Formats: sequence, C-alpha cells, structure tokens
Amino acid sequence: MWVYLTLLLLSLSGLDLVPLSTKDIDISIPDDLDHNSIDGDGEDIDLSSLGPDAYGTPNNDSGDSLSTWSESSLMNPEEMGNYGQGDILMPPHHARNGMKDKTSRWPNGIIPYSIDGHFTQEQKDTIMRAIADYHRLTCLRFVPYNGQTDYISITSANTGCWSSVGRIGSRQEVNLQTPGCLSKKGTVLHEILHAVGFTHEQSRPERDDYVTINYNNVKPGSENNFKKSDSSYTSGYGVPYDYNSVMHYSEYAFSRNSKKTIEPKVGGVKLGQRDGLSRGDVRKVNAMCS
Repeated sequence: MWVYLTLLLLSLSGLDLVPLSTKDIDISIPDDLDHNSIDGDGEDIDLSSLGPDAYGTPNNDSGDSLSTWSESSLMNPEEMGNYGQGDILMPPHHARNGMKDKTSRWPNGIIPYSIDGHFTQEQKDTIMRAIADYHRLTCLRFVPYNGQTDYISITSANTGCWSSVGRIGSRQEVNLQTPGCLSKKGTVLHEILHAVGFTHEQSRPERDDYVTINYNNVKPGSENNFKKSDSSYTSGYGVPYDYNSVMHYSEYAFSRNSKKTIEPKVGGVKLGQRDGLSRGDVRKVNAMCS
C-alpha cells in the first residue's frame, strides 16, 4: 500500500492543477461508479476522420521514425507515426464510420490493464504516475488484469506510440516504444486517453475558430491528419476548446519544413504540452461519469 501511495504522491506535478494532500487520496473504487453513465447512451465516437492509415497493423517504419526523435525535437513523439493522426491504430476489422458510445466505453469507468512491455523501472514508474493521475483527478479506475475479457496491454514494441480509440473488446494494446514514448508522463496520459475514448483536441469541429492550419507547411500525405470530426458524431462534453489539452498536437506536428503547421488565434499559449492533464482534460473525463 505504501508503495502505491508513494506513486500517487509522485503524480502531483500535473499541469496547473491543485495538488491534493494524502488525506484526499482515495485509491478504492467508489460505490457510485456502479451507477455512472460512462458506458451509457452517449453520442457516437467519430472515427471517419481518421483515414485509412488508422486501420491495419503496427509497422516498423513508425518505430524507425520515432528512433530519430529526441527531447529537442519540435514535434511530440506520438506525432512521428504513420498511423491515423499519427498514433491511432484500429484493428482492420473495425467499422470505419464510428463506434457506438455504449459499446466503446469502459463499463463503470474501470479499466483492467497489464504492463507487458520491456520497460526499465524508471519507465514503469512513469506509467504508474500517469495511472495515479487518473486515480487522483478523475472517475477512472485502472485495476490489474486478472482474467477480465476486455483489458489494455501496455507494450513496448518498436512500432511507435499508438493506441486504439475506446474499448474495442478483448486484449487491446497501448504501445509505448522506449525510450521516446516514455520521455514524458504526458505521452503516456495521451495514449491512455485514446484507449479511454478520446481523439485529438485539434480535430474538434470548431477548431478553426481557435487555430489556423498551415497546410502549406504540412508534409505531403499527412493532410488527412488535420481533418475535423463531424459535429453530429462528436461532443466536447460541454468543455470549451482547450489549447492546453494533453490531447492537442504541437505547433509543428507533421511539418515538412520545420515551420508551424498549427497556430493559435490568441497569443501567449503553447500547444501540445505533455506535462500532465489539463483542467479541461479532467473536466471532460469526469463529465463522462456524471
């Protein structure tokens, strides 16, 4: 128990969020989670904007691209992949026009997981700090895999950073290639949020009111990564567009010339931080449980 509490305390560096004291930490599963609507009658998740690269199998090309990444790179590590929007990979048999909310949510917000990759202890600690942030700040509860039918398997294959969107049934991978995908806790949070059921912030239907996409700077063949979701299929859960979201691309995502591909329409904001969950991220996750 004391080891787990230590990991929870290590998570207190989440971006712009007020830390909780040890007396506020509850690692049990609240009784009222049995009555939330996280697996209920919400809207569809729009996957039609992901494009054909989101359906298939992991590829080593994405791993090779990530192997050139360093912390001084302009892009985030999950933007180096050749998958849908860089890091979304759905099994090829999945329908491409979206998944019903009631089938893609994790029942009662409980997500079984196993850590199956070859990680150093420090990298495992990073994963556990990310999980601790979800426990500390949201309704989600991650429980060790113990034979459950549906669960996430955290792997480390040399195929980049990637995840499916939402619960897809049976074993599903969240791949965190080392060391790149483990360089920041925010990258782990990002990929897990895909598995929870969220897509990228800049794919929101109203994004053009908040950012400008400079397509002339986008690498040829990557234009589809900036496609917006259909407003009839997506919901922001009442949370305004969030420049600070851990799910937002960086300003240089998929750049062909080291020039900005995304520019905010207001000054003084940084896009694509990977330090921790933003207040908006926390609000959206918890709105799923209300």
